[in-house]
Amino acid sequence: MRLHRLDITAFGPFGGSQSVDFDDLSAAGLFLLHGPTGAGKTSVLDAVCYALYGSVPGARQSGQGMSLRSDHAAVGTRTEVRLELTVAGRRLEVTRQPPWERPKLRGRGTTVDKAQSLLREYDAGAGTWKDLSRSHQEIGEEITQLLGMSREQFCQVVLLPQGDFARFLRADAEARGKLLGRLFDTRRFAEVEKYLAERRRATEARVREGDAALLADAHRMQQAAGDTMELPELAPGEPGLADAVLGAAAVARSTVRELLAVADSRLAAAESVHAAAERDLAGVRELDRLQRRFAEATERSRRLAERADAHRAAQERMERGRKAEAVAPALELRDAADAEHRRAADTEAQARALLPQDLADAGATGLAAAARRAAEELGGLDAARRAERRLAELTEERAGLDRQERADEEALHEAEAWLAGWEETRDRLQARVEDAQEAATRAEQLAVQRDPARRRLAAARERDRLTHDTEETARRALDAAERAVEARAHWLDLKEQRLSGIAAELAADLTDGTPCAVCGATEHPAPARKIAGHVDREAEERALARYQEADERRADAERRLGAVREALAAATAEAGDAPTARLAEETEELERLYADARTAASGLHAAQEELRGAEGERERRIAAQQQAAVRAASRVAHRERLETERAALEEELVRVRGTAGSVAARAAQLERRAALLTEAADAARNAEDTARRLKDADARLADAAFRAGFDTPSEAAAALLTDDAHRELRRRLDAWDAEEAAVRAVLTEADTAAAARRPPADPAAAERAAADADRRLRDAVSARDAAVRRCAELDRLSARATTAARGLAPLREEHDRVARLATLTAGTSAVNERRMRLESYVLAARLEQVAAAATARLRRMSSGRYTLVHSDDRAGRGRSGLGLHVVDAWTGRERDTATLSGGETFFASLALALGLADVVTDEAGGVRLDTLFIDEGFGSLDDQTLDEVLDVLDALRERDRSVGIVSHVADLRRRVHAQLEVVKGRTGSVLRQRGTG
Repeated sequence: MRLHRLDITAFGPFGGSQSVDFDDLSAAGLFLLHGPTGAGKTSVLDAVCYALYGSVPGARQSGQGMSLRSDHAAVGTRTEVRLELTVAGRRLEVTRQPPWERPKLRGRGTTVDKAQSLLREYDAGAGTWKDLSRSHQEIGEEITQLLGMSREQFCQVVLLPQGDFARFLRADAEARGKLLGRLFDTRRFAEVEKYLAERRRATEARVREGDAALLADAHRMQQAAGDTMELPELAPGEPGLADAVLGAAAVARSTVRELLAVADSRLAAAESVHAAAERDLAGVRELDRLQRRFAEATERSRRLAERADAHRAAQERMERGRKAEAVAPALELRDAADAEHRRAADTEAQARALLPQDLADAGATGLAAAARRAAEELGGLDAARRAERRLAELTEERAGLDRQERADEEALHEAEAWLAGWEETRDRLQARVEDAQEAATRAEQLAVQRDPARRRLAAARERDRLTHDTEETARRALDAAERAVEARAHWLDLKEQRLSGIAAELAADLTDGTPCAVCGATEHPAPARKIAGHVDREAEERALARYQEADERRADAERRLGAVREALAAATAEAGDAPTARLAEETEELERLYADARTAASGLHAAQEELRGAEGERERRIAAQQQAAVRAASRVAHRERLETERAALEEELVRVRGTAGSVAARAAQLERRAALLTEAADAARNAEDTARRLKDADARLADAAFRAGFDTPSEAAAALLTDDAHRELRRRLDAWDAEEAAVRAVLTEADTAAAARRPPADPAAAERAAADADRRLRDAVSARDAAVRRCAELDRLSARATTAARGLAPLREEHDRVARLATLTAGTSAVNERRMRLESYVLAARLEQVAAAATARLRRMSSGRYTLVHSDDRAGRGRSGLGLHVVDAWTGRERDTATLSGGETFFASLALALGLADVVTDEAGGVRLDTLFIDEGFGSLDDQTLDEVLDVLDALRERDRSVGIVSHVADLRRRVHAQLEVVKGRTGSVLRQRGTG
C-alpha cells in the first residue's frame, strides 16, 4: 500500500482546504511530520484512517459525524477527506464526507445532510477515473479486503503508536493478550474456549437439574404421603439414589390407599348429619324474621302517632303557600321597579355633581340645549387644529435647517484641514510601498542562498559528529573482536576439558544390570569418577553460546564501523573542508538578513492598501466640499419662506385658543363640557321614567294581594314558599303518607301476626348446630380429597422419577467428556502444566514471532546490547504463555522489560512495533506496506541512540518504502530534510510541505 495524495477540507483543526503530496514527501524515503502541540499532527493521520475506514483511531472513535467538522470552517463549507493510494496494484481514490449541519436553502434555521462516500479507480488504459461505489458498507468491505487488515490492525501496523507499545512492554499477560487478540484476530480460539465452557456449564446444569429434579420429586412424594415416607440419606449423584427413592414411593402409595378407604366411610356419616342441621336452621331463621318484622311495624306506628300535629301544620303551610303563588308575579315586578329607580336616581346625582354651578339645578331639556351649544363650538376648531400642526412642522423644519448648516460647516473645516496635509501623506505612503518592494526583492534573493548554506552546515556538523563516532566505533569493533577471540578460546578450553572427563560423565548414568552404552557389559566393577573442576555438557554449551553471541557482536560492530565511515565520506563531500563554526556564522547571518527582509516585505500589501485608501479619501472629501456649498445657497431662500408662513399662523391661533394653552386644550375643554351635559340630561330623563314605573307597580301589587285573601302585600310575601322549601314540604307530606300505608299493611299480614304470638326464636343456637355439622362435613371431604390427591400425586411423581432416573446416565457421561475438554482449553486442567489457555497458546506463538522480528532491529538500535525473548513461565498466580523479557548482553542476564529507561523503552517499543507490523503484515496475506508512520517518543533519545534509530528507520526504505516520523523534536528537523509542517493559528491550522523535488 502506498499513499499518493491527501486532500482535507474543514476537518479537525483545518478550517480551509489543505493538501499533502505524499509522492513528493516519500521521494526521500524518510520524512518528518512536525508542528507545535495541538496544531493537528495527529489529525493528518486521523484523516488517512477516516478516508479508509470511515472512523478515526483509538480513543478518538467517539469523535464521529459532525464532531469531526472544524470549528474554524465557514458556514457553507462541507467537511471532506479525499485520499489517493495504490494497493494490490490498483490506484484508488476514496472520498468521505461526514454528516454536517448546513443552513436551509429556503427560510431560516439549519438542516443535517447525510454522510456520503465515493470510491473511484484509475483506468490507466483510458487515462480516466471510473466510479466503483457510493455505499459506505461496500467501500469499507472493499478496502478491508484489499488491505487484508481491520481498522485496529491498520492503526497498529501503519500508524505505529509508540505509547501503546511502551505500555505493552510493561503490561501484564492479560493486557498483552487483549492487544494481540485484536491484532491477530484470535477470536475463533476464544470462541472455542467459550463454546466448550458453555457446553460444560450446560451439561453440568442438565446433570444437576436431573439430580435436583429427582430429589425434588422425592421431597414432593414425602409431602404427598404426609411425612409417612422415609427419604434415603443420599446426596445428588450418589449411586442407588433412584432405587431408594422409587422403593420408598411404593411403600407410601400402599399406606395412602388405606387412608382413602377410611375417609370414604367418615364422609357418608357427616353428609347425613349436615342435611338435618340445615333444615332446622332454615325454619328458625324464618320464624325470627317474621317476629322482628311485626315488632318493627309496631314501633313505626308509635312514631307516626307522635308526629301527627307536625303533619297537620305542614298541610296548612302548604295551602297558604299555594295561595301566595298568585301574588308572586306582582311582587317580582315591584322589586324590579324599585331597584331600577334607585339606580337611576344615583346616576342622576353623580352626573349633576360634575356640572358647573349655573347648570346644577337645570332640567333635562335645559341640559340637552347646553350640550348642543358646546358641540357646535367644538366643530368649529378643525381649521385651528390644522394650523397648529402646520406651525409645529415649520418649527421642526427650521431646526433641521440649522442642524444641516452646522454639520456642513464642520464638514468643510475638516475637509480643508485634511486636504492641507495631502501631499505630505501621499509622499510618506509612497515611500513605504517602495521600501517594502525592495525588501521583498532582497528576500527572494536571500532565499535562494539559504538552502545550500543550510545543507553545507548540516553536512559539516554530521562530518564532525561522524569523525568522533568513527573513532569510537573502531574502538568498539576492536573490543568486540578481542572479546570474541577470548570467548572462542574459553569455549575450546572447556570443550577439551569435557572430552578429557567424558568417561566420568558416561559413568554417571550406569546402573547395575543395565548394559553399558559403550561396551555393552552389564557389570560395572570400577566406573570412572568425576574429578574436581569437571566440565559438563551444559557448561560447554553455555560457553559456545557466549562465543557465538560475542562473534555476532563483532560482526555487528564491523558493519557499524563500515556504515559510519561511508556516512563520514558522504558528509565530507557535501561540507568540504570549511570549519563548522565559520559555516554556522555564514548561515546565521543569511538567516538574519532573510528574516529582516521578510519582516520588511510583509508590510507591502498593507502599505499599498493604505495608499489606495488615502487616495479614495481625498476624492470623497473634495466631493463633500462641493455638495456643502450647494446646500448652503439653497437654505437662505427656504428659511425666508418659513418665517412668513409662521407669522400668519401664530396670529390666527392666538384668536382661536382664547385662554387655553393650545387648540387641543380648548377642544378638550369643549368635548368634556358636551359629554357631561349630555350624560346629565340622559340621567335626568331616566330617573323620571323609573319613578313613574315604580308607582304603577305598587298599585298592581296591592290589588293582587287583596284578591288572594291577604290583608297586606307583606303578608302575602311572607306566605310565599321558595322552590326548595316547597319541595322539602312536599317530600315530608309524601313520606308520612307512604310510611302510614306501609305500617298498616304489615300489621294486617296473617303470617306475621301468627308468628308474633309464638315463643321467641333462637337462631344463634340453630346456627351453631349447623356450623358444627358443616365443619364436620368439610373435614371429612378434605380428608377424602387429600387422600385422593396423595394417591394421584404419588403415582405421577413415581412415574416421573422413574423416567428421570433412566435419563441421567447418558447426561452424566456427556458432561464428563465435555468437562475434560473445557478445563484443558481453559488452562485449569492438571494435564495442562503451564495453565495455558487455547487462545493464550496461539497468542504465545505469535508473540514469539513478534519478539524474534523485533530483536533484529532492537539489537541494532541498542548496539547489540538488548534482545527481546518470549517466555512461557507463569507470572505469579496468573497463566503462562505471554511473558516478555529483555536480555542484557552487558550483564548476560534476563530482566523484566519494565526496568528499561525512558529512551531504552522507546526504541524497544519501536522495535516491537516494527516487528509486530511485519508479523501482522504476513498474517494479513503479505500485503506490501510502502508507507508507514511512527508517532512521538524521539525526544527521550540521546544523539547516538537517535542516529542508530534513524539508521534502522532508514533501512525500512528498502524496495521504495517511505517512513513518516510524527514528532516535535527540534533536532529531527535538521536530520530529516523532507518535512510536512502543521502551523496553527486563530483561523485554524494550515499545512506547509517541503519535499525533495
